[in-house]
Amino acid sequence: MLLLLGLGVWIVTSPSRAPGLPELREGAYVLELRLGKARGALEVLEEGGQRSYRWLWRDRKDHAASSPVFGPDTLRQFFGDDAEEHFVAGANHPLFRVFAITSVGSLFWVLLGFIGQAAFFGRMALQWIASEREQRSVVPSTFWVLSLLGGILLFTYFAWRKDIVGVLGQSTGIVIYARNLRLIRKELRSQRKAAAS
Repeated sequence: MLLLLGLGVWIVTSPSRAPGLPELREGAYVLELRLGKARGALEVLEEGGQRSYRWLWRDRKDHAASSPVFGPDTLRQFFGDDAEEHFVAGANHPLFRVFAITSVGSLFWVLLGFIGQAAFFGRMALQWIASEREQRSVVPSTFWVLSLLGGILLFTYFAWRKDIVGVLGQSTGIVIYARNLRLIRKELRSQRKAAAS
């Protein structure tokens, strides 16, 4: 489990080698770019206090393409006077890169996703412990509570990310988790009625 976790973290956090893009200039980093159906990056190279750029494109009829090197003036010409500040300043921050976000405010949504994932882990850990105690497979009602909480939080996170796979996966689960909790409550009411009579 730890090996798989380590592999996943390494894949997500390792510096982008920009697969499918032209070779990067030595010391450059890339900012991901998507324009229509084209994917690529803005290559940024900082040398001696100056930045230079190149557009790098992949998915160009089986070959990668790049623009000539250009400076800040060209970037400003196309995108306005604050282009460097808006696109580049702070964009290579490790938090932005690791979490694939563009602002500090987006950390709230990432935290929401982490809490949802922690609830999902918690439900499985709880079920594992309960099963080990009983020496048989047991699903405590708290499993369904954590499932519902985690499902709602992850649904919200995936909706913010506009990730249809995550949204579809969680939407079906939320209904099932809520239904199981309703069935558990119904059974408890029946048991109370039977005990009272």
